[in-house]
Amino acid sequence: MATNATQDEDKLVDPITERPGFDETESRIAISGHPIHAMSVAFPIALTFCAFGADLLYWWTGDAFWARAAIWAAGTGFGFGMLAAFSGTAELLLVSGIRARAAPWTHAIIAVTLLALLGASWAHRLYGYEEAVLPYGILLSGLSLVMVGFTGWHGGKLVFDYRLGTAKGS
Repeated sequence: MATNATQDEDKLVDPITERPGFDETESRIAISGHPIHAMSVAFPIALTFCAFGADLLYWWTGDAFWARAAIWAAGTGFGFGMLAAFSGTAELLLVSGIRARAAPWTHAIIAVTLLALLGASWAHRLYGYEEAVLPYGILLSGLSLVMVGFTGWHGGKLVFDYRLGTAKGS
């Protein structure tokens, strides 16, 4: 009986892994083998931390400089986030082995949620950046910081655990 179960398990095939191009996971949006998406995500991540830090410093000191720094960090973080999203979306749609897996789609959804928070944080500050910091500005930048942690952790798993979007031989 045990041999029949083993034989049946040998016949089971995952239809997704059998798709043509499933093993094709190399980055197509790259410069000299360096994936643009992986290079570009550092900027919105750093600027999200800067926006939250500037909000905290404004709350602590009351100095308008920090509120102004927060609007610039939120706006440029959103802008660079959009650029990273364009390259990530192109990677997702152009590489069949990435497109066929569920994990990259999950990462994309989390990243779009982060972009929505960054955009809302920036838009909230556009007309009166000092008044915008407390309470909603710091709340939005704090939520963005939490979301950047989830997005970055998940993106790191895609690269380091699944080897998606990397160059061959890496």
